[in-house]
Amino acid sequence: MARKQRDPSKQGRIAQIRATYRMTRKVDPRVGLVSGAWGLGVFAVLLALGFLVGHPVYLGVLGVLCGFLAWTIVFGRRAERAAYAQIEGQKGAALAVLQTLKRGWYVTPAVAVTRSQDVVHRAVGAPGIVLVGEGAPGRLGGLMAQERKRLGRVVPDVSVHELVVGDGEGQVALGKLNRTVQKMPRTLRGPQIDETQRRLKAMGAAAVPLPKGPLPKGARLPRGPQMR
Repeated sequence: MARKQRDPSKQGRIAQIRATYRMTRKVDPRVGLVSGAWGLGVFAVLLALGFLVGHPVYLGVLGVLCGFLAWTIVFGRRAERAAYAQIEGQKGAALAVLQTLKRGWYVTPAVAVTRSQDVVHRAVGAPGIVLVGEGAPGRLGGLMAQERKRLGRVVPDVSVHELVVGDGEGQVALGKLNRTVQKMPRTLRGPQIDETQRRLKAMGAAAVPLPKGPLPKGARLPRGPQMR
């Protein structure tokens, strides 16, 4: 009798979860304890409620499902924070976060760069154009002003937003960059986003090589689907 072959995709997902757990545990040793406690806690509450209302089996099964969901959410959030903690402060960290934006965004790295490796990345989506700077705020101010001026000649009617990644006043923390960008007011629709990106691509960008990604081994952020 032939052996039943294992599903490669399932094995891949399990391996990915294990790798993510090992990476997260290096930064957050309590990740297993905390996420497990949430899962068991939700299960216990629903099971106890089941005994109270006379349906322990039904609510017990529901508790298993809800407990697993709670574990998944808590583990995912702590894993994300751990990944951000490992890359924070390194060159290219903001780009790594921008590349996890959901479908509907065009991300272009290093559209403007200084000799000191202050970098401005560009993201085009429903809010318009978002310029994201990494480096010294003093130098980034002039760099972004020059880039905004270039954009104004090509897409004058498109909103342009400027963000500087950092922990200082008026800056955006790396862990909040993705949410900050996605919460911006929407001013463009799908065809307008495509047309804006087409014009910007024709305009060209700074042909300056960006240092390779800062992600330490095993600390890769999950990449969202990118528009092409």
